[in-house]
Amino acid sequence: MSRIAQRFAQLTQAKRKALIPYITAGDPDLQTTEALLHALVESGCDILEIGVPFSDPMADGPAIQRAGERALKQHIGLVDILSMVQRFRLRDTATPIVLMGYANPIEAMGQKNFVLAAQTAGVDGVLVVDYPPEECEEFTALCRAHAVDPIFLLAPTSTDARIAAVAKQGSGYLYYVSLKGVTGVKAVDASEVALHLPKLRAASPLPIAVGFGIRDAASARAIAQVADAVVIGSRIITEIEQSPKGEEVARVKAFVRPIREALDQ
Repeated sequence: MSRIAQRFAQLTQAKRKALIPYITAGDPDLQTTEALLHALVESGCDILEIGVPFSDPMADGPAIQRAGERALKQHIGLVDILSMVQRFRLRDTATPIVLMGYANPIEAMGQKNFVLAAQTAGVDGVLVVDYPPEECEEFTALCRAHAVDPIFLLAPTSTDARIAAVAKQGSGYLYYVSLKGVTGVKAVDASEVALHLPKLRAASPLPIAVGFGIRDAASARAIAQVADAVVIGSRIITEIEQSPKGEEVARVKAFVRPIREALDQ
């Protein structure tokens, strides 16, 4: 059983919902990113999504775009991020880690080289925004062969055919994008999300994580009523961006803890 599947099994047994934070690797620097990962776990997060900075993102809203630009100015790349994950694993062997990003850095490294390096570093899942399930069967087979879960996005506009393809190719969890558009721009509508999830559950037994537009404890709790996991990214990135230098960890902890408490109520 993968770390992701094991974590969801533990949460189901405990009747708790997963809290999944997203932060961009290298923002404001890799050392702080590593410290933030540990702080997020200490604050009650269950699975960690690490953004791989990329120069031409298509799903990221303004806050995450700025985070990626700050990281790229320091020339942060996949090799640096995998090394950071390996260091993280020296202290934490239990918390699942998912890399989220785009195809170009993986293609530059080579798919097989990337998957082998990810497995060695201790990565548990990968979400590549521009690898559609219909066109990356070789990549998903590589991932599965090396104990890395390929995770895919689904949206309100996803067709039955796309849902079926994701159900066939994906593992770990389904990531449901709660709204049309990029991250961090609109607020989530939990009632709208609730209308779409039954179709996904009918297509796949995988847990469903909902992201995009979740900004605070109230919206997180509302989504947790209908989903298995809540993903928060842009608001955490904003906390990091607005924090005085050296206070990023404390500020993120203060933001995340009330959300964990709300999910557990």
